[in-house]
Amino acid sequence: MIGKQIRMERIINRETRRTVVVPMDHGTTIGPIPGLEDMRDTVTRVVDGGANAILMHKGMVQAGHRGGGRDVGLIIHLSAGTSLSPDPNAKVPVCTVEEAIKLGADAVSVHVNIGASTDAAMLEDFGEVSEVCMHWGMPLLAMVYTRGPKIESEFDVKHVKHAARLGAELGADIVKVNYTGSSDSFHEVVGGCPIPVVIAGGEKVETDEELLQMVAGALEAGASGASIGRNAFQHADPQGMVRAISMMVHEGASVRESKKFLESRQ
Repeated sequence: MIGKQIRMERIINRETRRTVVVPMDHGTTIGPIPGLEDMRDTVTRVVDGGANAILMHKGMVQAGHRGGGRDVGLIIHLSAGTSLSPDPNAKVPVCTVEEAIKLGADAVSVHVNIGASTDAAMLEDFGEVSEVCMHWGMPLLAMVYTRGPKIESEFDVKHVKHAARLGAELGADIVKVNYTGSSDSFHEVVGGCPIPVVIAGGEKVETDEELLQMVAGALEAGASGASIGRNAFQHADPQGMVRAISMMVHEGASVRESKKFLESRQ
């Protein structure tokens, strides 16, 4: 599967075997939120900060294409749903692997909410995408979250480790899950998953240190990086925040060192 290996090296640093992904698929779910109005400008900022890959829907590829600057991995998101839906947890296919190939994608991603009322359909879609990715040698990132009436907390380690394992079981190459709040608990998540695990950035945090501590805890537990969206592109200094995260992920910088770097840019 040399094709998949080559593509994986475009979204994961081949030296550290870690990655910093900046997802920008939020416009489908909640509209043109601050930070995503000008896609080309946002892509430029996060790429200049050192992102290994950006993630977006198919219709934004042209809008975000810079035509210059440092190269970056492109992940096309295949799933969508909106906050206005009667069931916001339902995600449906809106793009195919073949479409993503035509757009120059280095990888594709799917979103599954296990525990939701439509999780059976989402699992079926996941399985079908996994099969097509295997055919084309296309890396697959699975965003797997636990959301539904049976879920008291989507950050509970017993649920998050189930989510991570499900991603591996159904053929993903990388799985993105919520951080469980501590390095010790997240170690259980990584320990039960044989593929690279990256953490989601989640809702906007109160302080930079809070986000950096989260990244540090995940890395200490064995995570392969971070997929940070709003806490990167909505930051007052998107380039600086992505660089601070990249310092931790790829250079082993401490929270103190990364925070000091950010403060030096103010």
